[in-house]
Amino acid sequence: MPENFLQIVGFAREHGRITIGEAIRLTGSNRNTLKGLFRNLVERGHLIQHGSGRGVWYELA
Repeated sequence: MPENFLQIVGFAREHGRITIGEAIRLTGSNRNTLKGLFRNLVERGHLIQHGSGRGVWYELA
């Protein structure tokens, strides 16, 4: 598992949800890289996306 994946899932488990902005601060990764990772996690059923645009947030599935 990529380290970013583990950090994101751990944060979501601890706080109940995560945003792209929180993931950037947590991992130090590029926004576009994380957007792709979040999209992949949603497609694989690990995360559920809520909202759209700037207000989007994710929770564990």
